[in-house]
Amino acid sequence: MYFSTFPKIYYDGKGDGNHKVVTNLLRRVAVRAQVKTNASLFDTYDIKEGDSPESIAYKMYNDSNLHWIILLLNDITDRFHQWPKTTPQFNAFISEKYDNPNAVHHYEITATSGDTTKKIDIGIDNTDYPTASIVTNFEYEESVEDNNRKIRLIDPAHIQQFVKEFRELMQESSF
Repeated sequence: MYFSTFPKIYYDGKGDGNHKVVTNLLRRVAVRAQVKTNASLFDTYDIKEGDSPESIAYKMYNDSNLHWIILLLNDITDRFHQWPKTTPQFNAFISEKYDNPNAVHHYEITATSGDTTKKIDIGIDNTDYPTASIVTNFEYEESVEDNNRKIRLIDPAHIQQFVKEFRELMQESSF
C-alpha cells in the first residue's frame, strides 16, 4: 500500500537513452507541523515488549499494512535503531557496544532555574560539579530506549482521511 502511492517517473538508469517507468522512491511527503501539534488528532502510546509497527497498526486500525503511518508520524526512518529493541536484543546491543556497561557514560546535574526537573549532561568530567550524578552506559542506553517507546498514533477516527490526503500529496508529481 505504501509504495503503491509513490508516483512513477521516467528514468534512464544506464544513461543509454532507454528510459523506463520506475517508482520514484525519493518522493517524500512530510506531515505538516500544524497537524503534528494538533492534540485532538493523536493518542500517545507506549510501545510494549514485542510490539512492532505492524502489530500496533493492526491493534489500532485493524490493518497491519498501515504500519508506515506509525513510522511516518514519529519520524522513524531507521526501524532497526529508532524502534525499541526487545530485552534480548537490548542486552546483546549493550554487550556488543560496551566493554563495561556499568562504566560512567556521563555525569548529570539538576537544573537550578527554569524547569528544575530537567537533568543537564555535563560530560565525563565532574571536577567542577563533584556532587553530579553518575549515568552509566547501561542507564544511558536504557533512557534512549525509554524515549523510543513513547510514540504518537493518529486517532483511528481520522486514519482514512490521513491516508486519502497522503495519496493525493504523493500523486501531485505524477506524470
